[in-house]
Amino acid sequence: MKTKPTLELSDVKAIAAAAEAEARKNNWLVSIAIVDDGGHLLWLQRLDGAAPVSAQIAPAKAHTAAMGRRESRLYEEMINGGRVSFLSAPGLHGLLEGGVPIMKDGVCLGAIGVSGVKSTEDVQIGRAGLAALGL
Repeated sequence: MKTKPTLELSDVKAIAAAAEAEARKNNWLVSIAIVDDGGHLLWLQRLDGAAPVSAQIAPAKAHTAAMGRRESRLYEEMINGGRVSFLSAPGLHGLLEGGVPIMKDGVCLGAIGVSGVKSTEDVQIGRAGLAALGL
């Protein structure tokens, strides 16, 4: 039997704090979601003034990144490239850039999803969260 690392609440709080700090530094009004390796929601935070829909999109992006073990933008790129069949992928709803997997030693621990600004800025916020763990 193998053992694997998992996210603890202290990790989730560190990720969330770093992601929020990045968003606030840039005056970006976003929602930030963190999920475990099965795509289950561990954290959701909607900054004051963020669009209500962002609280639906951020967890979907995180779920997609965790389940696919890759950035959610790769699905968006495949769809934009003509592979529209991915729109029917079961259980995946956040097929947009802004979901970043949390990987350690080749193992997915979960993912961060951000929604509310340009997709590249969403990713910037997510990566700031990853940096809090040294990943």
